Amino acid sequence: MSNQTSLDVFLKPSYDSINNKIFLLSRGFAYVMIAAVFLYLINNYLVFWQGWPGTYVLFSHMEWFGLEPLDTPLTSENTRLGWIQFSLYLTTLIAVFVVALKTKQHSLYFDAYWVSNLSGYIIRVAFWSVVLIGMVDTFISVLRIENMLHYWVSADYADQLGRQSYRGTYVHFPLIVISMVISWFIRSVSFSWLALMVVLAEFGIVVSRFVFSYEQAYMGDLVRFWYAALFLFASAYTLIEEGHVRVDVLYANFTRKTKAWTNTIGILFLGIPICWVILMQSLSTRGSSVNGPLLNFEVSQSGYGLYIKYLMAVFLIIFAVSMLIQFVSFLLYSIADLLHDYETEETTPYNKICSIQTR
Repeated sequence: MSNQTSLDVFLKPSYDSINNKIFLLSRGFAYVMIAAVFLYLINNYLVFWQGWPGTYVLFSHMEWFGLEPLDTPLTSENTRLGWIQFSLYLTTLIAVFVVALKTKQHSLYFDAYWVSNLSGYIIRVAFWSVVLIGMVDTFISVLRIENMLHYWVSADYADQLGRQSYRGTYVHFPLIVISMVISWFIRSVSFSWLALMVVLAEFGIVVSRFVFSYEQAYMGDLVRFWYAALFLFASAYTLIEEGHVRVDVLYANFTRKTKAWTNTIGILFLGIPICWVILMQSLSTRGSSVNGPLLNFEVSQSGYGLYIKYLMAVFLIIFAVSMLIQFVSFLLYSIADLLHDYETEETTPYNKICSIQTR
């Protein structure tokens, strides 16, 4: 493919007035939706980790929108923090929407491509994180069980590694940062390797149990850790390849436009709302299904197992965020199909763009 062809699919074609409004609204919606996801996660961190009041509590304190007043009014400091939060969120959403309207030179296919790249980066970070954390945490658990940890570190540090909050903060979190760096440079991830690692970990359990009569809790924890990651992290990649199960009795015979309409309606009324339901139910309160384990660095009660149970709760958030972003990518792609007149799948610019290496 020539460079000129590569550039052509990036450029926004000329539309009539109605299609141009659809183009601008679609880009604005996509940008705001992605920004809203990350703002929601930031808000969750500020509220439950840093003790900030949040916009809902601020509005209740101000008795806006018919909300019931707080039993204990906010202090002046918490009120100030609440206004900072509200200003940050509102300013970010407005700025993102303005940027979407100002960058008209890119086509929806190009937007769909970079949004899909964002989802891919999140999945790559999660992939390398579970691989590195699984290996390192297993190594630490083996040394603790066999009373060999003191040969590697001081007695005080060995005791600290037995505390879940310490191991999570000073072992797991740095490994996640390292994974972010690795994912920036290594852009190809094959989940078949993670599947192979799950098989090898399970095979190791069978051999150690029936040949050497040796089994520890960390072995089963490692299999569950990697298997859960394999199932949840691969969903967004599978969506890119259209590998999810769908009823093709009707869909396979649809025209390109009908497929685009079907995908657009399904994403708007099913895909994106389901992801938001998962996020809001998982992060709504301090004791919710993700916040509870994460705030307490929850671990299993099986003695010297891996200290990764709280991370498995986060898998659900990674699944919801990556799928939501990928749904936004597919939405842009489908709307682009509706605004153009491509007759066959082979003429899709999206497929051409995916073959272009961008940095």
